[in-house]
Amino acid sequence: MIRLAKATDEADIRGCAIQAYAKYVPSIGRKPAPMVADFAAQIAAGLIFVAVDEWGAFQGFIVFHIQHDHVLLENVAVLPSVAGRGVGKSLINFCENTARERGLKAVHLYTNEKMTENLSIYPKLGYVEVDRRTEEGFSRVYFEKRLAP
Repeated sequence: MIRLAKATDEADIRGCAIQAYAKYVPSIGRKPAPMVADFAAQIAAGLIFVAVDEWGAFQGFIVFHIQHDHVLLENVAVLPSVAGRGVGKSLINFCENTARERGLKAVHLYTNEKMTENLSIYPKLGYVEVDRRTEEGFSRVYFEKRLAP
């Protein structure tokens, strides 16, 4: 099940981000942006949704928001203990379906070029690389997925 995050989810969200992204700190040379995000503000703004299992146990989260004619998928992370079970894909599908429901034509996202798993996962989900650039000291790869109505 995917639901809107509540303030009481913040510790689980932060812990998930730390667990999911910690392995990238050595190759990037510092904490990736998702590890230092202001999750409390994002929750308060209604930007975070969480995936929970049938017993209500936290499994992962996604952060996205509308920008003009598309949705920007800012962050998706899954607990390593449930990786490979389709939780991340379900969260991304939820984001894409939300965009369609709002009449938007695309989902945009970016990832760090050092997160090589993502560079192969996103194309398998229909995302196309559209740009590479350095921002805030991070080497980012930008992807877009055009959505069918």
